[in-house]
Amino acid sequence: MERTGSIRRKAIARQHKGEVMIAGEQLRLRLHDGKLIKDRRYHLRTFPNCFVAQELIDWLVSHKEAPDRATAVCLMQHLMDHDILHHVCDKRPMLKDAKLLYRFRKDDGTFPFNTEVKIFTRGQRLYEHLIGDKNSILQLREEHGVAYQRSFPGCQLIDWLLQNGEAESRRRGQELCRALQEHGIIQHVAKKHDFYDSGLLYQFCINFRRRRRLSELLNESEQDDSEDVAASTQEDNHADSLFVLHKSPPQDGNSAFQSVRSSKELKQVTSGRRGSLKSPQLHSSGPLVQLPSTSVRCNPESGKLLRRHFTCEELFAPGAPLIKRVLTVIGDDLGWGFVVRGMAPCYVQAVDPGSPSAAAGVKVRQFVCQVNGKCVLFLDYRTVTRLVMTGPRRVVLEVMEPLK
Repeated sequence: MERTGSIRRKAIARQHKGEVMIAGEQLRLRLHDGKLIKDRRYHLRTFPNCFVAQELIDWLVSHKEAPDRATAVCLMQHLMDHDILHHVCDKRPMLKDAKLLYRFRKDDGTFPFNTEVKIFTRGQRLYEHLIGDKNSILQLREEHGVAYQRSFPGCQLIDWLLQNGEAESRRRGQELCRALQEHGIIQHVAKKHDFYDSGLLYQFCINFRRRRRLSELLNESEQDDSEDVAASTQEDNHADSLFVLHKSPPQDGNSAFQSVRSSKELKQVTSGRRGSLKSPQLHSSGPLVQLPSTSVRCNPESGKLLRRHFTCEELFAPGAPLIKRVLTVIGDDLGWGFVVRGMAPCYVQAVDPGSPSAAAGVKVRQFVCQVNGKCVLFLDYRTVTRLVMTGPRRVVLEVMEPLK
């Protein structure tokens, strides 16, 4: 059960990566057609095939790809985080709404063509061939009384691969199809089986020809988190999850989280099971987490944790009353022991006093800038949470905290 859930989460993450790649490529082609991407001269140097960030933000808002400039910046930062585009001199990890030059990595040959990308590209090519085939094996078929559009038996796909020179043998063909399944490109129609050279029906998970709206990227990120919650609920009821708020030893029957509110304003809640940062309780305005057979002190008014909202620009403004720190948190069997909230930027909302995060120096009101070397300033807390959950137990955080 745990292995199946882990494989599915990886497939969902890879499928989202594929959607980002498709959306980025469609945007790149549209910008080329609109002449926003061209050779530009700056400080006596010519930069080929680049665009001005400010002009791109104008274009995204005017073409209804983003409702406002802040969202447009967030969308482009999402593409930067997935290595779709970068600053022409690689001096800026964040996209800024200013007269700065950026470039798509496909336009300068720096796109990371790793194994994951190769499998995705091959899956896209197979999809195009199968869709364009007059006698395509993608047809309306039934399995257990349910009809599925554009489905195919596993054995027929293997036959097709052999006939078209895409595989040397049936064993090689099955290995390719299992790789496509692991990367979220194909799946069993009922999501119950791995790929087999048999009569079981499968489908492509991705419609490579559909035009993507950029706003879908952020929506998909939130939907993936919701699917993660559903897929892992059963697992959370069994083995200890690695990404749960750390349970402190009971002190006079209570365990407390650090909070900036006075103890008189803290709300007491109890529960009969351990909660994780994937649990639905954490996405509501209610208690932070629920732990087994203990009382948890938490702040019911998380919006008042910060005196006011800070923007990413304010964090890095000259003279800002903040200090940068790099913290290494090594999770134990119960997790890391902190909760993040907000977006652009996220901040630490709660810390378990007896947890690894508390020992590493994580504190409430710290702004999270990077997770394991990846910029997360323009991401929401759900995405940041997923980065920690799917990463190694040793988490390196770069945070900004107010000067005392």
